Amino acid sequence: MNRELIVNASPKGVSIALLENKELVEIYNEDSGKQFTVGDIYLGRVTKLVAGLNAAFVDVGYEKDAFLHYTDLGPNIRTAMKMAQAAVAGNMTDPMMSNLVFEKEIVKTGKMPEVLDKRQPLLVQVLKEPISTKGPRLTSEISLPGRYLILMPFGKGVGISKKLTNNEERKRLQILVESIKPKNFGIVVRTVAQGKTVAEIDADLKGLLEKWKQIHQNLKGANAPQKIYGELKKTNTIMRDLLNDSFNKIVVNDANLKAELDEYVKKIAPDKKDIVSYYNGTAPIFDHFSITKQIKSLFGKTVTMPGGSYLVIEHTEALHVIDINSGHKVGSRSDQESTALKVNMDAAKEIARQMRLRDLGGIIVLDFIDMKNVEHKKELHEFMKNEMASDRAKHTILPLSKFGLMQITRERTRPEVNIITQEVCPSCEGTGKVEATILLVDQIEQKLFALLEKHKHVNLILHPYIEAYIKKGFPSLQMKWSFKLGRYFNLIPVSSIHDYHLTEYHFFDDLGEELEG
Repeated sequence: MNRELIVNASPKGVSIALLENKELVEIYNEDSGKQFTVGDIYLGRVTKLVAGLNAAFVDVGYEKDAFLHYTDLGPNIRTAMKMAQAAVAGNMTDPMMSNLVFEKEIVKTGKMPEVLDKRQPLLVQVLKEPISTKGPRLTSEISLPGRYLILMPFGKGVGISKKLTNNEERKRLQILVESIKPKNFGIVVRTVAQGKTVAEIDADLKGLLEKWKQIHQNLKGANAPQKIYGELKKTNTIMRDLLNDSFNKIVVNDANLKAELDEYVKKIAPDKKDIVSYYNGTAPIFDHFSITKQIKSLFGKTVTMPGGSYLVIEHTEALHVIDINSGHKVGSRSDQESTALKVNMDAAKEIARQMRLRDLGGIIVLDFIDMKNVEHKKELHEFMKNEMASDRAKHTILPLSKFGLMQITRERTRPEVNIITQEVCPSCEGTGKVEATILLVDQIEQKLFALLEKHKHVNLILHPYIEAYIKKGFPSLQMKWSFKLGRYFNLIPVSSIHDYHLTEYHFFDDLGEELEG
């Protein structure tokens, strides 16, 4: 698969588009003024314990208190709190925690008030960014992701990614990582570690330990709420997670950012150091690579597909609903089953793309075209699983129900991408209704009479359709108004019906100054 990363840097931030075979599949927006990002680590302070939710609210400096559930505390939360308290006070100088005595682990079925106290300082990590009216979601299980490994302070043992299925390779990595793992740290081996040498994995581990040492150093003298460590820039984070043998081009329109990316790629994948290129064309970079066009066509409520079929994507507070329609693509009665399968397959492929593109999360219900053949239903379910195999977000796909519905749950860690592809009608302001002509004319008449009492000459500029209505008949409205006023005024239509919307009009004097009615 041909993968390209297109990076658009602007004063407002950085936008990153991931293309697979020239098709847009993921888009990220990194706001330069954004305060909270997944992976950031804070020294927070507990503000409220909610027994009913078995959770705590923590002040991390956001306008809304962040949410921390009991299940996100981690078994060694007491040890983590002891270490953080000692590090803040300057009583722990060894970041490797060699002499740290571990406290008793908390039980999985415990209650939050048994572990935390109100006003207590706490080292936490952002698990989910603030979404809508909600504050960030937190975890106390600190994890530092690298290229091949994830380092987990206060963890134990070595875990191997479930996506690594080769038993021999799993054993090799298990033995390798256990031999270099420091005491009091847990490690998860990522899928991309497959086939990597001891030197490559050891270098990744050393880099992660340096990050932890920096966090430990930043804790000294910290006052909650305070940011202790910031995650990598979004561009680097995406490359860390996505860069592989099929990732063959990175294009960026900012020279400074290109230099950063060159350095980063050289560090994590020296064999791919030449894939970063600088774009200095006259057209915007997203326009040049047809990304803007794809965004406009892919983010609407209705998404069309080849062959005339289309999707309708609706969002409610509780879930997302996607309806699949065949459009004009219908065959004979005997061929309806195979046509339904073909449309559903096309839809499944596009839906998998849309979920990644918009980062839809929570419950997603797909209303496929009805099929009677049981084998076709199984085939569609397997096809959907295969299409979503490359989706890095955790997800679960249920088989089709007897009503032809497929239910999917998908994890979301960043705000859903919503791009407005429709504009509010300037005539009706989105209501679907415009002011009745008779009321509009009455309004014009009132303002015109008021202005002619103050000004000698008044020019009325308006839409050609309304101008024709006022001049229509004998005597016309223009004649009646002039006779009533005893004075003449100019009625001037705009040159094109597209210059003014239907109910728009303005008054000007002879010098071209607009008059307020």
